[in-house]
Amino acid sequence: MNEELTTLRALITPAIKKHGGWVNAHAHADRAFTLDENTLEIYRTHSLERKWDAVDAMKRNSSVEDYYRRFSQTIELMITQGVTAVCSFVDIDPAAGDRAITAALRAREHYQEQITVLYANQTLKGVIDPEAREWFDRGAELVDVIGALPKRDERDFGRSNDALDIVLGTAKSKNKMVHVHVDQFNHAREYETEQLCDKTIEHDMQHRVVAIHGISIAAHSKQYRLRLYEKMREAGVMMIACPMAWIDTPRSEFIAPSHNALTPIDELLPSGVPVALGTDNICDAMVPFCEGDLWRELSLLAAGCRYTDFDQIVRIATTYGRMALGLTEWVAANAINAANEEQYARTAVL
Repeated sequence: MNEELTTLRALITPAIKKHGGWVNAHAHADRAFTLDENTLEIYRTHSLERKWDAVDAMKRNSSVEDYYRRFSQTIELMITQGVTAVCSFVDIDPAAGDRAITAALRAREHYQEQITVLYANQTLKGVIDPEAREWFDRGAELVDVIGALPKRDERDFGRSNDALDIVLGTAKSKNKMVHVHVDQFNHAREYETEQLCDKTIEHDMQHRVVAIHGISIAAHSKQYRLRLYEKMREAGVMMIACPMAWIDTPRSEFIAPSHNALTPIDELLPSGVPVALGTDNICDAMVPFCEGDLWRELSLLAAGCRYTDFDQIVRIATTYGRMALGLTEWVAANAINAANEEQYARTAVL
């Protein structure tokens, strides 16, 4: 039988190539491929918040060469898949020091002819603790995108708003985009995406801010979700979905609308919110099951949300990724869906 099998992958991947290739909008290449018995034990026994510090030993024991090898392995993995742009968060903190970012910049230079690589500073230690703030400020000078994890400062100091003020103020002063981890615990007690939208407007950073994950959005009522999407569009806040990173979210006894642990693209995109795609962590203590396969991420996201708008699925992997990285201008997703993409996705001058 010589007939080619008709699969969604066979239908979608040529369109992704036509639209400029895959974009991995969120990764953590500095910790990639660090699986061993110890990291698997951390994954099995630690909550996400405990993992923030549990990886310190690995970070302290990693040399510049160790970090360089991981960045190189990750970048080469992206290149083999046809990824044309990738953004990796980098630990720049008391545990990692400047070793990871030193290796990251060296790796980018090595592969600069093959792929566009951007970096954001991870803030696993927050930005309010004096030592952590010192490393945040140093990292902000070296990266392309200002990164944030306000939950850390909420946990340690009850001051997530202050953390966002520091992050957004720094980004504005340096004319850089912001990528913020939000709503990661899959329950309706989280309002971080809304908080981020309010702070984005307050700091006049519309269309320069990207939320990452947004898992808890789907745990809220539909009435709240629709109000949130309107606010996200008003603030020009985009979203990055990393499906494999959250599909293993433990069940809980919290009462919520029926949902899964995925970013709700079936509602975000029709509401005008662009959604990009990321791998998040790759084969490490945080996400051991993710192997950095962009097709696996995309197919899981589409299937999990029962989403079959193939044009938009292609844009999740391409156009919206470039928006999230500041490589093209922000345009509402429903506007792009209603008109010729070439008319809207113009090269940005940033």
